[in-house]
Amino acid sequence: MKKIILLVVIILASCKTKNPTQFSKESLNDTFITLNGESQSFKDILDQYKGKRILIDVWASWCGDCIKGMPKVEQLQAENLDVIYLFLSLDKTIEEWETGIKKYKVKGEHYFMQSGWKGDFGSFLGLDWIPRYVVVNEQGEIDLFKAVEAGDERILDALKK
Repeated sequence: MKKIILLVVIILASCKTKNPTQFSKESLNDTFITLNGESQSFKDILDQYKGKRILIDVWASWCGDCIKGMPKVEQLQAENLDVIYLFLSLDKTIEEWETGIKKYKVKGEHYFMQSGWKGDFGSFLGLDWIPRYVVVNEQGEIDLFKAVEAGDERILDALKK
């Protein structure tokens, strides 16, 4: 019996879950707040940047790791001018989000994740840590599903594809 249990554990541990290449219907329907105070679906946000490569940065102004990663994000921006940088904030309030953008001089496209960590978008990503980086290609497919450090070589690789 112990051998069977061990075999099952080994098999389960060796199975890799495939990262999604498409956003779920639920995540696309999740709504975000623009800097103008308007509500917009994630699908509509992505549609604005159709044909462009996108780096999504899920962050918050209270997140020390997010702030530490900002210089590396700025470096990515300087080296990849044709990429859209989409910052999705998990700040507690819209005021904290707006203040954080100014305080840390975050350059890019900004949206507030009103549904939070456990909303449809956050659940699709399986958010358990921020910052969280996702790269979307020109066809709207996910090239990189999960990175948690701005210096992760996989981000640069996905941006250069």
